[in-house]
Amino acid sequence: MGKESQTNIHWFPGHMNKALNNIGESIKLVDVVIELFDARCPNSSINEQLENTIKNKKKLIILSKPDLADPNVTKNWVQKLKTTNDLVVDLDLTKGNATNEIIKLVSILGQDIWAKQKAKGMKPQPLKTMIVGIPNVGKSSLINRLAKRKAAGVQNKPGYTRGEQWIKVNDQFLLLDTPGILPMNYDDKKKSINLALIGSIREDILPNTDLCIYLLDFIKKEYPSLLSERFGITQINDYEETMNKICENRKLISNNGVNDIARAEALLLHEFKNGLLGRVSLEK
Repeated sequence: MGKESQTNIHWFPGHMNKALNNIGESIKLVDVVIELFDARCPNSSINEQLENTIKNKKKLIILSKPDLADPNVTKNWVQKLKTTNDLVVDLDLTKGNATNEIIKLVSILGQDIWAKQKAKGMKPQPLKTMIVGIPNVGKSSLINRLAKRKAAGVQNKPGYTRGEQWIKVNDQFLLLDTPGILPMNYDDKKKSINLALIGSIREDILPNTDLCIYLLDFIKKEYPSLLSERFGITQINDYEETMNKICENRKLISNNGVNDIARAEALLLHEFKNGLLGRVSLEK
């Protein structure tokens, strides 16, 4: 794979540094943290800097976009994460029942807090909940469903949500939106590649060719039938040969009449990111 000598991928815009500092301040006010991981790569979705900030809070972990991931692998991830977290679920945030399920789970985590307030003679207060996660993991879609309005902008690209805002979900539940945050760098290049493949790192950070080489090697090993079903490719051999077959299958021809490999690479990455290749988990 190209540029394998490059060990650290740096991606930390100024607004992420500011957001991390803001979370450090706001966490003092928060009762429950909802943390979103992408079900296709939960380990790469973990931001250790963020974990250190929220480690003492009750947490609901949601593996988002499970409809794009290998269901058996997701099931194993849920079981593993349950050993170290309060509550863990995989949840398609686009489904109508997702909102009610999250409200129920947050209420479970809030029982101890409400009990302490009642013991002090206080009226139970709305739970202050913070939602966190890497960019493009589904936070804005979830917030909009919980708030039953367009409270947060939604775009299928990283770094779109910028500010912080409290949102009333119901009389028992307030939600603090936060921007998606990535670590300052990745010592493990595989994590940065995984995040680029799912759209959490900007597309120009890593070359499309590098991403496609990695993705094709992974599919060849773990999900060999997918390219046959999608592009009619029965065997993955040479990289250029495979990309030429995708060009021929989709009629991707440049103006001078030759196969347009760059368009084929962009197509392959787009179809993977949006689940069109099939259900693939990048981490087991």
